[in-house]
Amino acid sequence: MNIVVKAGDISSIEADAVVVDLFEGVGRPGGATGVVDTALDGAISKLIMHGEIKGKLNEVTVVHSLGRVPARVVAVVGLGKQKDLTLDKIRGLAGEFCRSLRRLNCRRIATIVHGAGAGGFEPEVSAQMIVEGSILGLYRFRKHISKEPENHDVEELIIVERDKAKAKTLEKACVRGKILAGATNLARDLVNEPANMMTPNDLAKAAEQVAKTYRLGLAVLDRGQMEKEGMGALLGVARGSCQPPKLIMISYKGDKGSSDTLGLVGKGITFDSGGISLKPSDNMWEMKGDMSGAAAVLAAMSAIAQLKPKVNVAGVIPATENLPSGEATKPGDILKAVNGKTVEVVNTDAEGRLILADALGYAVKQGLSPLVDVATLTGACHIALGDFRSGLFGNNQELMDKIVEAGTGAGERLWQMPMDEEYKELNKSEVADIKNSGGRWGGAVTAAQFLSEFVGDKPWAHIDIAGTFMSDKERGYLVKGATGVSVRTLVNLALAFSKN
Repeated sequence: MNIVVKAGDISSIEADAVVVDLFEGVGRPGGATGVVDTALDGAISKLIMHGEIKGKLNEVTVVHSLGRVPARVVAVVGLGKQKDLTLDKIRGLAGEFCRSLRRLNCRRIATIVHGAGAGGFEPEVSAQMIVEGSILGLYRFRKHISKEPENHDVEELIIVERDKAKAKTLEKACVRGKILAGATNLARDLVNEPANMMTPNDLAKAAEQVAKTYRLGLAVLDRGQMEKEGMGALLGVARGSCQPPKLIMISYKGDKGSSDTLGLVGKGITFDSGGISLKPSDNMWEMKGDMSGAAAVLAAMSAIAQLKPKVNVAGVIPATENLPSGEATKPGDILKAVNGKTVEVVNTDAEGRLILADALGYAVKQGLSPLVDVATLTGACHIALGDFRSGLFGNNQELMDKIVEAGTGAGERLWQMPMDEEYKELNKSEVADIKNSGGRWGGAVTAAQFLSEFVGDKPWAHIDIAGTFMSDKERGYLVKGATGVSVRTLVNLALAFSKN
């Protein structure tokens, strides 16, 4: 979708649709909405008077212009109560009004900068939110559908600012919004692919494409190289599949004068059957998305490369399938991880922490610090936090505070979970250094404590996205299917570490 910034009066813009707004409880529209209302002979005011437009958040009311303004239709979008408006709500309403107008085959949409002025936000920030929300909200995955869609794609979004001098300042913000949303949609594409078309090798090819496009460093380790590195935990998970595992490292060098490198680690189980500890068949198809952490890291690297912050970042992605077979790891087996620790496998469906153990250990060997891993790790975290927040764990409060701030800016909410020493006791094994599952109680915490065994003394944080990687309905800028969660959080974190 093309993004254009124009200076002028929204009522005179030529487009299929123009979008204005209204706060809840406002009886007479003012500002740009008032100008459009006048051009429509008071049609908006009349609809407010009759209770058809209430200004409730994400309410979209379409008024046909009948030639009174150049646009075919005018959409009035509700901002909700003025005191409750947030930047993330601006993202959400942009997704809502764009989808509504796409259903009317509007290919060119012009909108005012919502939330600026009475909303209290700077126009540049609001413009970025609108661009992000529009691109995210219009996303659809139709790669494997042969039938043409009922509605055309939106081809152009025009951000309209009355002040010509201010309009110039919006352009950079719009570019940034487009990069962040585009990266999130890249992650969604990777996760939405079926597992037969997103194998570990396919994921490595996707990394090759990103590296080539954005001139990033890339190294892909095969099974033999992983054996030499001593990655017994990752290779143990991979034993059940005929698809060869991959360890992908993709790197961005934005500060050549420094050796410090932020490490992002993403779980890349391209399909998770549970292995010998087989999952129930209901909704097992969702486990094609067990590589959402890997997708988030890869997509974040693409955005970081485009934004060019002065910071070094490397992404480490362990990729394999987890399947049952005659060669698969069995409950009771013992594996040796890259740092020499032995792991008793009591549950083969607790495989994500095994591949992350070797990836984190490898990242430590490569000198990456601090470390942040992202993973669809535990159903326990989904049960604890539902679909609306990701879980955050770690050993360094300063790092976790930065991640929470980065997530808040991205509209990706996190909740810090406990890491009390007592939880480590549940991971103790009678026959190895550690076991890969501490049992049912506190499962999200014991999984995080397991990972902490492989980071040494490096500052480290773990983001569990098991409840947030997939959406079962449209909501704001989210659509059905993969959400691309954590992409923008990781990018914001890299920007926070930047020396620019």
